[in-house]
Amino acid sequence: MSLKYKCLVFDHDDTVVNSTATIHYPCFVEYMKKRGKYDGMTLEKYLIKNFEPGFIEMFRQDYGMDDDDIIDETNYWIEYVNDHIPEAYPGIKEIMEKQKNNGGLVCVVSHSMPVNILRDYIYNGLPEPDLIFGWDLPKDLVKPAPYSLNEIMRTYGLDASDLLMIDDLKPGFDMAMNCGVEFAGVGWSYDVPYIEKFMRANCGLYFKKVSALAEYLNG
Repeated sequence: MSLKYKCLVFDHDDTVVNSTATIHYPCFVEYMKKRGKYDGMTLEKYLIKNFEPGFIEMFRQDYGMDDDDIIDETNYWIEYVNDHIPEAYPGIKEIMEKQKNNGGLVCVVSHSMPVNILRDYIYNGLPEPDLIFGWDLPKDLVKPAPYSLNEIMRTYGLDASDLLMIDDLKPGFDMAMNCGVEFAGVGWSYDVPYIEKFMRANCGLYFKKVSALAEYLNG
């Protein structure tokens, strides 16, 4: 059976697994309260800040945190994530299995750590990714830098048209645009009008349900 794309490139958090609302945001609130910096930021505002400009810039701009503060927060986040495993969205497993069973590739480009990404895949019974690019990369190579998509294409001898980048946030969109890779925005994890408006206006593809993505890939 022919595949629409030779390689599906998935973001991880809020694309494959339900993790921001259940893990990353509670971790943020807990950390900021312990450091006396919590200002009542809601989940929706937190998601918007992650969308743009990104959480590192948020820490610097909104909270005046320096490099040492960010390292402290990152270490706290890593320990927290190690003790919390998110659930995959229903239907994601079937999309990945079909892709792999028909000779296609499944790769991951994320802001999570590869060890946690692989743990989440195993826990949720998802097919093992062919390549994972995560937060452990040098910071100038992390998404939205084009490095990860370029490495996928180089490793497997693929053209940009062979890939589909699937992500819920702007860094994935920016990375895909920089590489000429088609981008599918997804909004099944949350309803945030600001994010959805951008995605619908700028992405050629946008899906509010996993089943809609599956239908598109099957078409």
